[in-house]
Amino acid sequence: MDMRKLMKQLQEAQGTANQIQEELATKTAEGRAGGLVTAVVDGHGKIKSLSIDPQAADPNDIEALEDLIVVAIQDAQAQANELQRAATQALGLPGMF
Repeated sequence: MDMRKLMKQLQEAQGTANQIQEELATKTAEGRAGGLVTAVVDGHGKIKSLSIDPQAADPNDIEALEDLIVVAIQDAQAQANELQRAATQALGLPGMF
């Protein structure tokens, strides 16, 4: 195989990967738990915001609130993972990110 052609293909793949990374940074995914907690993450799964309904803040049951927060974040991150999968699958690069 021609080394120049291979290098060009690698550079194109890197450029495409960078473009995907930039696009994912602008997308968001939202996760919810019990209708009381909402987490928003970017396309990379980094938390952008967390909203808690005051009804979820029972001082006698902090563990329930903690569980709702974890579930909402996990849900949002799972959706972000799906965004990543879809973006890379379109290029024939499953699991790249």
